[in-house]
Amino acid sequence: MIDCGPGSSYKMYQMGVSPTEINHLFFTHLHSDHISDLPCLLMTHFDQSVGTEPDLQMYGPPPFQDVAERVWSEERGVFWYDVVARVNHPMSVHAFHSRGGVGERPAPVVGIHEYSEGKVASGKHWECFAREVQHAQPYLNCFGFRFETDEGVIAFSGDTAPVDSVVELARDADLLVQNVMELESVIRTVPEGETMTGNTGAGKIAAAAGAKRLLANHQAPGQFEELDNEARAIAEVKAEFAGELFWAQDFTEIEWVTP
Repeated sequence: MIDCGPGSSYKMYQMGVSPTEINHLFFTHLHSDHISDLPCLLMTHFDQSVGTEPDLQMYGPPPFQDVAERVWSEERGVFWYDVVARVNHPMSVHAFHSRGGVGERPAPVVGIHEYSEGKVASGKHWECFAREVQHAQPYLNCFGFRFETDEGVIAFSGDTAPVDSVVELARDADLLVQNVMELESVIRTVPEGETMTGNTGAGKIAAAAGAKRLLANHQAPGQFEELDNEARAIAEVKAEFAGELFWAQDFTEIEWVTP
C-alpha cells in the first residue's frame, strides 16, 4: 500500500480489502493528506488479526520514525492505551478467539523504517527503489517509488513537479502512477516555485520515460469536475502520450497485464 490519506481504511472496507492483507506500507511524504488515516489502519490491522499474519512493515522518509512512534508505540504512542485494552480485556480476547486466534492475545509488532534515495525494501518477487522528487522541500522530504517485480515495473511519482527524477523512476515502466493537479491550458498564472504536475506535464513525463501506461491521480478538487474540463484534460494528455491512459477516480481498478 502506498500512502494512507483520509478515509483510506473505510475505502478499503468498501472494496472488500482487509487491512490484514497489507504487509508493507510505503509513504511518499508526510503531508496529512497522505498519512492521516494511519492510526485507523494500524488499529484495524491489529484488531482484525488472528496472530498469524506477517508483521506490518512501514517505510517513510525522515522524520517518519518519530511520527510513527508518537502515533503507535509502547513507549509514547498516543493510541497505545487501546492496544493494552485489547490485549488484556476478556471482551477483546474473546473477540480475538472468535476470529480464529488461539491462546493469549499478542501485542502487535510493527516495523518502522526510514529511507532515503536508493533501495527501500524487497520481497520474494519484488524490489522497491526511491528517488527524491520536488514538492515540499525544505519542510518535508518527498520521494517517488519504483517497484520492480517479476511481472513488470510500476512507478509512483508521489506529489511532485515535472522533474527528471520522475522520468528516471518511470523509465520503461509498465505503469506510471502520476499526480495531476492542474488543467494547464486554463491556468492564468503559475505561482513562483510551483511544485505540482499538470495534465500535459504528466503526459510529457510518461512519454519521455517510455512508460507503457499512465494512471493520472490526485486531481485537485474543482479543477476537473465539469465534464468538458475532464475531457479536455484527457485529450491534452493524449496529445503528449501515446500509451494507454487511465483517469483515476475512487475505487478505480486496473487489470494487470503481464508483459
